Amino acid sequence: QVQLVESGGGLVQVGGSLRLSCAASGRTFSSYAMGWFRQAPGKEREFVAGISWSGGSTSYADSVKGRFTISRDNAKNTVLLQMNSLKPEDTALYYCAASKRLYGLATVLDREREYDTWGQGTQVTVSS
Repeated sequence: QVQLVESGGGLVQVGGSLRLSCAASGRTFSSYAMGWFRQAPGKEREFVAGISWSGGSTSYADSVKGRFTISRDNAKNTVLLQMNSLKPEDTALYYCAASKRLYGLATVLDREREYDTWGQGTQVTVSS
């Protein structure tokens, strides 16, 4: 059973930075495509960033391109989301997600239904 635990959220001012971390259990973490999603109050959950199991391919939502960076360390079973130049509209509950299905080494998943394991979320609040 894979479990995901997010950390690193908090309160930050506009223009600030945060780094979210997702720690995964399981011996086959290195074969999982991983992603970050977020959900703001009153809105649907949306894709933020994804990374292939190899770490060689990434994808970002247009709203975060150039500001957020996703990375992974398969030796540490960890996925990171570096968030810079934060804006009030980045305020949301951020979720880490994993897909245990086998994909090509360059495949990045950007749809919620493609993921089968979710963390509990970590809150990010950007104040103006």
